[in-house]
Amino acid sequence: MIKKTKLALGIATALTLTGVLASPQAMAKAHKKAKHHVVTESSSSYSQSTSTHSNSRVDALEAQLQNMQAEINSLRAQANRPVSSAEAGKVQELDQWMNSVKSAPKEKKNKDNMVFFRGGFAHMNRGRNDLLTGGQTVLNSGTTDKSGYDLGAGFDFSLNDNLFGLMDNTEVLAELMFEYKNYDKRSAQATVPGSNALCATTFLAGSNTNATGADCGKVTVSQFTLSAAPKVKFMKGSALRPWVIPVGLAMHVISPPSNGVTVFNPGAMFALGADYKIWKDIYVGADARYHWTANNADGVNTDGYTAGGYVGIGF
Repeated sequence: MIKKTKLALGIATALTLTGVLASPQAMAKAHKKAKHHVVTESSSSYSQSTSTHSNSRVDALEAQLQNMQAEINSLRAQANRPVSSAEAGKVQELDQWMNSVKSAPKEKKNKDNMVFFRGGFAHMNRGRNDLLTGGQTVLNSGTTDKSGYDLGAGFDFSLNDNLFGLMDNTEVLAELMFEYKNYDKRSAQATVPGSNALCATTFLAGSNTNATGADCGKVTVSQFTLSAAPKVKFMKGSALRPWVIPVGLAMHVISPPSNGVTVFNPGAMFALGADYKIWKDIYVGADARYHWTANNADGVNTDGYTAGGYVGIGF
């Protein structure tokens, strides 16, 4: 009986120890199994998420490709669309215009500037009667001739084609001109010894003693004029071009000097004329000019007018 009881206790103890020893292994196995299950579920969730994101990107790209394909098809349809008669006429008209522009000869630039050479008649309002021209003496009190000839040259520089917006085909130019006017050769001769102060020394020296007294030679009465003025020229584009100078500035230099040895006298100048294009850039013209000064040059009046013709070259 006692042996059976001991045997039973031994078996129970062995079973207990076996359960105790087996429990950690079971727990570890169970924990490992549980961990594997969690990892598996996480991997599955990540795979599902990645797959979903990839699918959305693919869908977006596919949509973009479909849109591009639709635009390409639309462009092809427009390109293949038959052109209407109105549009075809416009295209044909444009082609004809382009061909006419290409075939048309190039126009040369207008040569609106001009250099000209002028000559003609000169007249001063009052002749000279001063010491150096043989006047102011008892027996030789006459004045010099008032008329003579004129030579000069100048150039026109174009500034505007329509009178600064006031009148079409009306050109504004700047004229710069110089001219030489020769009026007379005056003999400074004294008929009586001492009647001409310039000849008194010559006569007393006896270098030229004859019946008429001492002869000091001849004095050339002349005048040099430099002028600058605006010129308004009408009918641009035609062969005949009338023009007018409303007012300009003129500087006069007289020869010989006045009694006060003055040679310079400024004044105003007014003019009108016309020119005609005879061939290419060659012009002929005629004009009349009047010079006015407010004061004389110590007794010498420089007012007067000129009239003449000119030949011009456009450039």
